[in-house]
Amino acid sequence: MKTGFVYSDIYLKHNYPDHPERKERLITIMSHLEKKGILKNLNVISPRRATVEEVALNHDPAYIQEIHDFCTAGGGFLDSDTYATPDSYEVALTAVGGVLEGIDRILKGEVEAVFCAVRPPGHHAEFAKAMGFCLFNNIAIGARYLLNKGKKRIYIIDFDAHHGNGTQKSFYEEDCVFYFSTHQYPFYPGTGSDSEKGAGKGLGYTLNIPMSAFSGDAEFIPVYQTTLRESFLSFNPDFVLISAGYDLHREDPLTHLSLSTEGVRKIVRSIVSLCCELGSPVLFALEGGYNLKALSECVEVTLKELLIA
Repeated sequence: MKTGFVYSDIYLKHNYPDHPERKERLITIMSHLEKKGILKNLNVISPRRATVEEVALNHDPAYIQEIHDFCTAGGGFLDSDTYATPDSYEVALTAVGGVLEGIDRILKGEVEAVFCAVRPPGHHAEFAKAMGFCLFNNIAIGARYLLNKGKKRIYIIDFDAHHGNGTQKSFYEEDCVFYFSTHQYPFYPGTGSDSEKGAGKGLGYTLNIPMSAFSGDAEFIPVYQTTLRESFLSFNPDFVLISAGYDLHREDPLTHLSLSTEGVRKIVRSIVSLCCELGSPVLFALEGGYNLKALSECVEVTLKELLIA
């Protein structure tokens, strides 16, 4: 696939020393990709700043203003885990804008796939609530943006170790967006049981695959080779969005799953193969991943799978 890669140094301005979700995550990724000679094979894309109206596709305008005002006042912690600095509002808008710019490049036919190396992450952010290191829900806003562009069937895959409660809640009662998630359970944020399947016309359009602590390659890979395939082909998406959280890796300090780097590669390969089979464009957006070495290696194998597809 002709692959785009969204990045900007502005993403380094959202930072709190010694916090797991820190700027070194992207610094290490970029250094590793440069060292491995991968960047030269990618179409590097500069993100844009999303508008407030675009963020409001998935968030309460009063909440967006609250984040703006909180950052303008100097920032701090919005909850026990989630910080914002004076720069974080602009950085978060640019994280959303990175996803939207990636989508636009795909829709224009410039690339077939995009990886967005953005932060802060997004999948925990709810309609009017920051949580889990997340301010705005990058992937959920991207899905709303695609629906506004005329796409009819968006399939979201979330393989972060933590369940994407914010993304699930955004589309729980809708049938135009399918949400598929594997995650450690029970674990933060407490959602994502297999009984959560959607509601109303959205019933059956949420598929959670809870994984026990210490689950690894043997447990995960069949889910992505078999279970995912069945729902994916049945839904027949016209666009695929991936919440790419690499904290499922066995070396991650915040979680208790046991995926190897090769296991992550096989998960990505299964996803990309399905996208190629249906001709569905795909965009990955970075979520978690807090062991810097494992994170950079997982991003590397993800990009390699896209480039050889």
